[in-house]
Amino acid sequence: MGDEVQVYRDGGVGRIVLDRPRALNSLTHGMITAVRAALDGWAGDDAVRAVVLTGAGERGLCAGADIRAMHDDAKAGGAGTRAFFRDEYRLNALIARYPKPYIAVMDGITMGGGVGLSAHGAVRIVTERSVVAMPETRIGLVPDVGGSRLLARAPGELGTHLGLTSGSMGPGDALLCGFADHFVPSAKVPALLAELASATGDFAALVAAHAEPAPPAALAGQREWIDACYAAGTVEEIVGRLLAHGAPEAKEAAELVLGNSPTAVKVTLTALRRARVLPSLEAVLNQEYRISCAALDGHDLVEGIRAQVVDKDRNPRWSPASLAAVGEAEVARFLAPREGDELGLG
Repeated sequence: MGDEVQVYRDGGVGRIVLDRPRALNSLTHGMITAVRAALDGWAGDDAVRAVVLTGAGERGLCAGADIRAMHDDAKAGGAGTRAFFRDEYRLNALIARYPKPYIAVMDGITMGGGVGLSAHGAVRIVTERSVVAMPETRIGLVPDVGGSRLLARAPGELGTHLGLTSGSMGPGDALLCGFADHFVPSAKVPALLAELASATGDFAALVAAHAEPAPPAALAGQREWIDACYAAGTVEEIVGRLLAHGAPEAKEAAELVLGNSPTAVKVTLTALRRARVLPSLEAVLNQEYRISCAALDGHDLVEGIRAQVVDKDRNPRWSPASLAAVGEAEVARFLAPREGDELGLG
């Protein structure tokens, strides 16, 4: 399967280990292909009773897609990134419907594409080191890999807050927001994996037996201002409510929203509201694919990655530069069907 993904049997468990630790296990197209091939091969193999996903190294499961490569490809037309998104989103759908227990250990940094490979699984584990996020609006993109569905289904307006600010979750918040199921201290994960390898019964119950109380959810005590402010109908109204609320955290959230791509945050709000009523993960992934392909044709994705990863000046020059300059027609363009750019999941 190549050097970037380890695929092997451990007793009755199929193990997938993302293995680019120096790059925080960020995803290449080859890695997506390798994971898909492993899952396809194990689906009908009776000797494989469950699948476990982990990341090499101690820093994280996966920091998302290799966005530097995405930056270079987008500048050249984006054909490679469109193909990457197509295969990645189809893999996300497969994971959600996988016929065997799919257990993901979201230890350390788990962002973007890493969420797509883990948070749609049957059993999702966080540790005290977990930092979970969908930070796409920071680089001019919109939450994808099914992340807009996860955010849309979080309690109250927590998902809207996380999506518009590109905010991150610790283990307690990941559990609160529905991105994870169990907290297991990182020191106890190796013993859990060893038991899973020899297990023959209920894998979910086995993981639950190892779970411990998670650290408190930081967002739980902020629901009052988050739900009140983010229930507004437009991003401009949301920012206005945040600035007027009086809580220091609300003002900080407003500044984060205003620092992200104006186009991306407006499209994100619309996408999240639509994701609440779309009937399935597949329908949401179809929507996300249209949005991501439209972003490849725009200005902000290349500029956002440049500012965050290439030049690292943290000073993106968004275009349009303000929320007021992003009209409804521009938002609609991201959501419209695109000839040749349809995912077509059922």
